Amino acid sequence: MLISTNEILYRIQKALNLTQKEMLQCFTLAEYAMEEKHLEALLTRRQEKSFELCSYEELGVFLDGLVTFKRGPSPKKDSDAEALELTNNLILKKLRIALAFKEAETEIVFGLAEVELSKQQLSSLFRKESHKNFKPCSDALLMSFLEGLDEFYYDGEEI
Repeated sequence: MLISTNEILYRIQKALNLTQKEMLQCFTLAEYAMEEKHLEALLTRRQEKSFELCSYEELGVFLDGLVTFKRGPSPKKDSDAEALELTNNLILKKLRIALAFKEAETEIVFGLAEVELSKQQLSSLFRKESHKNFKPCSDALLMSFLEGLDEFYYDGEEI
């Protein structure tokens, strides 16, 4: 993955207008001990002295916590579930689940980033890797989705 995990975490925070307190709550919901100071370091820019690299585990745990934060605990979630490799497709899928997006909302978000996908192209991003119609999500496509999310949730106020 060429996009940094820090950039993904930062863009999700900005797009969804999450406070650091809410982000810490997401980590807590995923049963991960995240210190406020460490989270601040993950959200700073690479050029800053306090910058720390966000691990794939931290990003994955945050996304799991975000799903719980937005949707509540899953009654059928198996706590001993096998850990999956964090891919762009999985990031996209977890965001879609957390935000309870159906196909139409997902199309709108991509459209706001000026990316037009057919229904088949869109559904291929959410298939299992072993499926014959699976399509890997490129870094550019994930970044477009995050940009579209920012636009989708934009309330007209600059921070």
